[in-house]
Amino acid sequence: MISEDDVRREALALPGADERPMYGTPAFYVGGRWFARIREEGDVLAAPCPSEEHKRELVAAQPETFFTTPHYDGHAVVLVRLGAVDRQELAELLADAWRLRAPRRLLRP
Repeated sequence: MISEDDVRREALALPGADERPMYGTPAFYVGGRWFARIREEGDVLAAPCPSEEHKRELVAAQPETFFTTPHYDGHAVVLVRLGAVDRQELAELLADAWRLRAPRRLLRP
């Protein structure tokens, strides 16, 4: 299972990423904008996605991994069960979320 330390290691390896608490839990930021947060449950990650439609597609395709709650209705944020992802998928999820929130100067090759 993916641990909080695994999430931290992958998130902080991204350019310009730092960690600060959000609602008392670890959250990861780039350019002052959050791109991932470990929720209170401890085994669930919240991450922005490109759109609500994309979120619905993820949840429909892999409901054992991705889900949402009424709190996130109207928001392009998906919840991820850390016990259902592997390290490579976690790295891809975090990189995608990071790209959505990173300032342009960090996105340039």
